[in-house]
Amino acid sequence: MTKTTIYLTRHGQTEWNVAKKMQGHQDSALTAQGVLQATWLRDAMLTMDLAAIYSSTSPRAMTTAEIIRGQRPLKIITDDALREIHMGDWEGRTRSEILQTDAQGMASFSQQPAEYIPNHQGESFDAVLKRVIPALHEIIAQHPEQTILIVSHGITLRLILSYFEQRPLTELWSSPFMQPTALSKVVVEDNKTTIELYGDVSHYKDPAPEQVQNRK
Repeated sequence: MTKTTIYLTRHGQTEWNVAKKMQGHQDSALTAQGVLQATWLRDAMLTMDLAAIYSSTSPRAMTTAEIIRGQRPLKIITDDALREIHMGDWEGRTRSEILQTDAQGMASFSQQPAEYIPNHQGESFDAVLKRVIPALHEIIAQHPEQTILIVSHGITLRLILSYFEQRPLTELWSSPFMQPTALSKVVVEDNKTTIELYGDVSHYKDPAPEQVQNRK
């Protein structure tokens, strides 16, 4: 029997999350609150024996991974496949700004994820699945009988967990919203997958401030 335990988390809150701007492949720095969120998760995971930490190559994810790593003597392994969905020329813009020029595209993105075809140089949800799932299986294969952490992004994590749940793309947005540094736990044992934790924020040490529900 082979068992791999995977913890997955989203990066901490960023400046563009607060401004309600789409990030995708572009980036913005963690806010002070985002650093705190990563620190709280670091403290909550101190006793966990992690064999490896993987991160998206986006700076906001890498910074979060570095904070969570703390004093562990582990190299953070970065992978482009773990990046957020690419949003093309939507990136750096708010939803209200995008609606003024591409209302149909935003409606499809928000309401019909399975049919969404970007016309703004971005990725479809299916394209994200096709890049992240093979990478995920490769990571799992490298860590039998070990526990690992993956630091990624809101939509990418939703897609990963929906894949494990066998949730169709049509139901992507019915999955729980992924708060900054929300922690999920997936156990893969002999090709059987169990989601033991989904988007948990019990490590938040202060009453949670109003969260900016920016899907990226």
